[in-house]
Amino acid sequence: MSQISRRIAIAGAGISGLSAAYYIQRFCLENGIAVQLTIYEPSEQLGGKIRTLHRDGCVIERGPDSFLARKLPMLELARELGLEGELTATNPQAKKTYILHKRKLHSMPEGLMLGIPTQIMPFLRTGLISPLGKARAALDLLLPRKAGKADEALGVFLSRRLGSEVLEHIAEPLLAGIYAGDTKELSLQSTFPQFQALEQDHRSIMIGMIRNKRQQRLLRLKNRPTGTHGTTDRDGQIPLSQLASKSMFLTFRQGLATLVNALVTKLSEATIRTGIAVTEVSNSDGHYNLKLSDGSEEKFDAVVLAVPNYAAVGMLPQLAEEQALINIPYVSVANVVMAFRKSELTLSKDGSGFLVPRSEGLTITACTWTSVKWLHTAPDDMVLVRCYIGRSGATESVESNDEQLTNRVRADLKQTLGIDAEPLFVEVTRWKDSMPQYPVGHLESLKQYREKLAGLMPGVYLTGSGYQGVGLPDCIGQAKQCAEKVVDDLVNRS
Repeated sequence: MSQISRRIAIAGAGISGLSAAYYIQRFCLENGIAVQLTIYEPSEQLGGKIRTLHRDGCVIERGPDSFLARKLPMLELARELGLEGELTATNPQAKKTYILHKRKLHSMPEGLMLGIPTQIMPFLRTGLISPLGKARAALDLLLPRKAGKADEALGVFLSRRLGSEVLEHIAEPLLAGIYAGDTKELSLQSTFPQFQALEQDHRSIMIGMIRNKRQQRLLRLKNRPTGTHGTTDRDGQIPLSQLASKSMFLTFRQGLATLVNALVTKLSEATIRTGIAVTEVSNSDGHYNLKLSDGSEEKFDAVVLAVPNYAAVGMLPQLAEEQALINIPYVSVANVVMAFRKSELTLSKDGSGFLVPRSEGLTITACTWTSVKWLHTAPDDMVLVRCYIGRSGATESVESNDEQLTNRVRADLKQTLGIDAEPLFVEVTRWKDSMPQYPVGHLESLKQYREKLAGLMPGVYLTGSGYQGVGLPDCIGQAKQCAEKVVDDLVNRS
């Protein structure tokens, strides 16, 4: 195939934009297409919410601190970038997670999978749920499946199956914490579609989860290497399934910025312009005209918008009537990281932190004992504690100044953990309008919007956390699919 030069713009240099650029570059090379990539990033930093700080021997994440190992797009990308040796797992001794209930920390009962009980006795012994609440949860074993497959709110679904106590005391702080959202507003199909599948396939979601758990265990046993053989695949590499089995979560020893730096290195031939935002995208003689924040304009053959939904709709005035389909709410959050002398406080060595239900009325929504969970993050004589602030309907604390926010967090830590020590240092990070809140019906709305976009501007594409998953692997997986679509369309139009 003769080489065809194509100009492609990417708005946004977060993990979605950088991953899309990397895969577009790779797929273009594989298809014999010469490509000129230009990446526009409004801020001065690359990587979006991935911000790793190295301070006083500590590895501090200002944004996400890890990724879900069972979602393979992140592992696949790490392997392609030669970063497998940099991966590290959570402390195997710190397996417990606690939930605050009536101002006391309760260990989450064994056998919980995404907040759903899969072992009877640990659930019956937990102090998180009353006897009446436990009896209500057991009704899931008898209740019929809901007819039809229409979307509904995550909280409505869980309350319908397991009762309000399990929702409020276990599932809500665990699941809604991922999205900083309100389970009564979040779309089930956009957040945990596997729950609906469990109900449809097994009727009871507890029975379905138990069966799935058993199948996964049998699969692991079947694939377990024996002796000195079978520990690598045909290329001499450890299978990704084995890497994922090391821990529920993984990260990089020097922080998640390791991935960002590796992507930027691979994109050395791309033009990356920081401090420049795309303000508008329009059709122009078979090309796409980009208006930029510095007043200039550029033309491209294809454009990928890897920006928050509210930014994307502002760039596409031609779809003004359809904006409501994807212009979903976003929530602002913050986190406060504190370092302490290990000699001045004691944390449970078998746990990694605790979650805070809405009903507890604290400023913090969760607390991670970072240096206990991730042993590489602090020197031996220090302890890192990270607290999370902000969720749907409760973001006023995020707007407080650093001193006020720190004082509120310290008051919560004193009340819950008895920590009264003076921190060695404090790092406060705010993320304004950073957490998308998928409403009921979001996936159908997204489908309609993309169909309209493809009809009016077939060379413009959307990818990012505001569409189909907020986790790093979700963003990378979407970006790869987007890149495949971009390059396939270029090949078909050539």
